Amino acid sequence: MNNSVGNTVRLIGAGLRALLVLTVICGVLYPLAVTGVAQALFHDKANGSEIKDKSGQVVGSSLIGQSYNLPKNDPNDAEEAVKPDLKWFQPRPSNGLGSNSVNTQYSLILSGATNRSADNGAVGGRCTKDAEEGTLCAQVVSAKEAVIADNSTTGHRIKPEDVPADAVTSSGSGLDPNISPEYAKLQIHRVAEQNKLDVKQVEKLVEDHTEGRTLGFMGEPRVNVLQLNIALKALSKS
Repeated sequence: MNNSVGNTVRLIGAGLRALLVLTVICGVLYPLAVTGVAQALFHDKANGSEIKDKSGQVVGSSLIGQSYNLPKNDPNDAEEAVKPDLKWFQPRPSNGLGSNSVNTQYSLILSGATNRSADNGAVGGRCTKDAEEGTLCAQVVSAKEAVIADNSTTGHRIKPEDVPADAVTSSGSGLDPNISPEYAKLQIHRVAEQNKLDVKQVEKLVEDHTEGRTLGFMGEPRVNVLQLNIALKALSKS
C-alpha cells in the first residue's frame, strides 16, 4: 500500500513539474521569442500593416479595405442607402454581408462572401435586367449601371465592356483593400473632374501606385485604394 501511495505521489509530482516547465516554455518563452523575432524582422506586418498619413497619424491598414461614402442624412436610418463620395477612388463593393444587429452601438467589420453561384439569377445563362431582385446577377447589373453613371464625365463616356469584374463584385472576404489597375484607370476622369485636377496628374498617380505580381508570378497587378487616396489628398492640397 505504501509503495502504491509513494508511486502515485511521485507520478503527480512529475506531472506537476512537467506542467510547470511546459507552461513556462510554451506559454511564456515561446510567445516572447516569436513576438521578439516578429518585431525585429517584420515590425510593420506584426503591427497590422498600418498606413500613416504625412502627419504620422494611422489612417488604416493596407490589409483591410475602407469605404468612401458621403455622410447619411440620418445616421440612424439603416434603410437609407449610402452614396459614394465621388472625389475619391472607390474600392470593390462589399454587398450581401449584412450589418451588425447584435449591438448597434458599435460598427463591426463583417467579413464573408455572399455564397451565391456565378449564375445566380441568370436568364438564359446571362446576367440581364430581367434578373430576379436580390440575386447576384441583379446586384451585378445594378452595380454596373452605377459604375457607368458615376464615372462618365463630360467628353468621357464609360462603356459597359470597360467595366472590370472587380468593379461590380465583392471579394471572398468583402474586405479586399485592392482593386485592379483597370478599375483604377476607369475612375481617373471622374476623380480628376471632382478634384479639379489634370487627368495626366491622376493617371501618373495611379501608375505610381500600381503594384505588380508578387515575386513576378504570384497574384495579379493591384492598386491599394487607401494608399492611392492618401496620395490623392496630398496632390489635391499641393
